[in-house]
Amino acid sequence: MARTRLPGRRLLAGALAALLLAAMPARAELPPPLQQRLAQAAVPPQSLGLIVVPAGGGEPFIAHQADRPLQPASTMKLLTTLVALEQLGPAWRGRTRLLASAPIEDGVLQGDLVLQGEGDVDLDVDALRGLLQRARALGLAQIRGALVLDRSAYMPTRLDLGVPPFDEGPEFAYNVIPDALLVGENLLRLLLHVDERGLQVGLLTPLSGLRVAHEMQLVAGDCSRWDEGWQAPRLRPEGWLRQRELVLRGTWPARCERTLALNVLDRDEYIGRLVGALWRELGGSWSGELREGLAPPQARVLAEHRSRPLDELVRTINKRSDNILARTLYLALGRAWRERQTSTEEKAPDGAAAEVPTLVHAEQAVRAWLRARGIDDAGLVLDNGSGLSRSERVTPAQLAAVVRAGITSRWAPEFLSSLPIAGIDGTLRRRLANGPDDSAPGGATPPKRLKTGTLRNVVSLAGTLPDAAGQPLVVVAILNDDEHRPIALRPLLDSIVEWIAQQRFGSR
Repeated sequence: MARTRLPGRRLLAGALAALLLAAMPARAELPPPLQQRLAQAAVPPQSLGLIVVPAGGGEPFIAHQADRPLQPASTMKLLTTLVALEQLGPAWRGRTRLLASAPIEDGVLQGDLVLQGEGDVDLDVDALRGLLQRARALGLAQIRGALVLDRSAYMPTRLDLGVPPFDEGPEFAYNVIPDALLVGENLLRLLLHVDERGLQVGLLTPLSGLRVAHEMQLVAGDCSRWDEGWQAPRLRPEGWLRQRELVLRGTWPARCERTLALNVLDRDEYIGRLVGALWRELGGSWSGELREGLAPPQARVLAEHRSRPLDELVRTINKRSDNILARTLYLALGRAWRERQTSTEEKAPDGAAAEVPTLVHAEQAVRAWLRARGIDDAGLVLDNGSGLSRSERVTPAQLAAVVRAGITSRWAPEFLSSLPIAGIDGTLRRRLANGPDDSAPGGATPPKRLKTGTLRNVVSLAGTLPDAAGQPLVVVAILNDDEHRPIALRPLLDSIVEWIAQQRFGSR
């Protein structure tokens, strides 16, 4: 059945957002029950930003520090995913292409093999193997030239270079900084298990010339807390046998089996070793160099891979709170914005596009979207679009206006279905469940759909839920507190949202 577009929806969204921001009081007293919850947890009221508004429009029921810019953590992903749905469309896909810079003659490529990335977040090991299999099926057996990595879709091509670690665990997956050609998320997958010989470590990712060893001590402990004795791995330089060695360090629970994914190799080296292993596995040979560069205009496409469509990706981003996908999508917004802008300010004297950072274009795209819907962007600080940032800021009122815009968007089903459902899935599958709204006969009451956020000093929730009378609400609750860890702040935030769900705001 064809989707009918309602002509006034965008204007309605802007009007609702403008009304929300105009009606916002600068400060509002919290209801006494919420003041008591904060006091019992020894969290000062100024640590909380809270807004509760009717989803269909109207003045806020509760607004406490709603216009104060706060660290949103992963609730910032709501802004990125909604803007992406509206500017890129739900059918958008990232792409990877494998190209030959010269003809293939008698199975030999005398030129370069080019791997060109355009934000394909699903380019895992199996997808890369599929690209290479396609090249083998076309008759390619021997590569005489270089393997060229084309990351030119985003500028700079390597956003990870020179960036200090976000925290003390740069080797873990959530800290990976994406680029246009991120293969397998640059992660080495390892299986750690203990047998009668002691701790055994197996490399699951096929990487030529890499071996894994360990200097770990077995200890008594819970496998779920394996990381308590973890130390950063050491990567030793290539030896005389041209072998790299990764050494795991620290302690490991004696009865623990776990698969880890570590970001420890430079991504160029990772791709080179991966392609080398896969190409030999497929019966091919390659002895050339590895370098970054551009695909020549006359290059022949040998194979292509595309990511899942955007409507599927946003579900992964919001339900699992996937930082790599969110950051890649933010860059895709920037690239699309750059392609739409043809102003002379963005042209170099020779007519070539100037190397304006893609993140700058992404910010321009997001701010333009906000302003087009009447949402004031004052105080908003954008960094990478994922919320995994110490600098990103948004006000609860702005985030509430984004959610309300999502409700009236023509892509509302795609947006709302991406939010975690309390007690059901995603990052809320074990939170906010079995409340009075969840036990309605026949499931008549809509579920709580809320995006979560967590940093070392932040917990947040933003989305929609019904009150006790069934009235749909938009709720944004953000706690920024340097004195408490998330393990203490999360129960407090959940109790605030549960209290909101138990009220009857429409009867006031």
